[in-house]
Amino acid sequence: MYACKNKIFISSEVVLKLIWLEKYKSLLVGAIVIGLALFLFMSQPKENPVVVNANLPLAENEIPRMDENETNELLAVKIFVDVKGAVKIPGLYEASETDRVFDIIEKAGGLLDKADEGQINFAQKVHDEMVIYIPKVGEEIENPFLNNSSPSNQNDNVNINKADSSELETLPGIGPAKAAAIIEFREQNGPFKQIDDLQKISGIGPKTFERLQDLITVK
Repeated sequence: MYACKNKIFISSEVVLKLIWLEKYKSLLVGAIVIGLALFLFMSQPKENPVVVNANLPLAENEIPRMDENETNELLAVKIFVDVKGAVKIPGLYEASETDRVFDIIEKAGGLLDKADEGQINFAQKVHDEMVIYIPKVGEEIENPFLNNSSPSNQNDNVNINKADSSELETLPGIGPAKAAAIIEFREQNGPFKQIDDLQKISGIGPKTFERLQDLITVK
């Protein structure tokens, strides 16, 4: 650029630069804006990611809970117990797993005057398919409450030809002595041909057999 009195002379090199700036001005401005935006974006603080540990225990308010009605339904499972012997109203009674022999006797109307309370375990918990036999005074029985067999399904009955001593003792009125006598009888005389043959064993009379006939099998 040259100055001569009142006139200004611009060299060709300067003129070319001015033309180039004018031509690419919009591109330069765009590049500056984009660069500034990238700078602002990169300079922003990043949020720390939330990490959930699956092994951590649930908070107390997050633990699923059953309401009181659901809990009571689980606790009060209905079962059926067969009551026989010296009670006012023998029969089949609905009960729950929380009931005891005392509760079932109350449902059966209570004991008769001739019932032998000394042979009754009032505190024993009842279970499904249980037979509760209440003996009379002078009637001797062994383990009157032990019965895990189902009278409704013969396949679940105790096979007196194969059962060992512990299985035989689950029958009402059969204790260690009678269980041993049953095993000795079949070892000496062979398998029982019918359940009635059980009455051939000393100490097992008609009344005891009546309580056993629906609970035993020879097959």
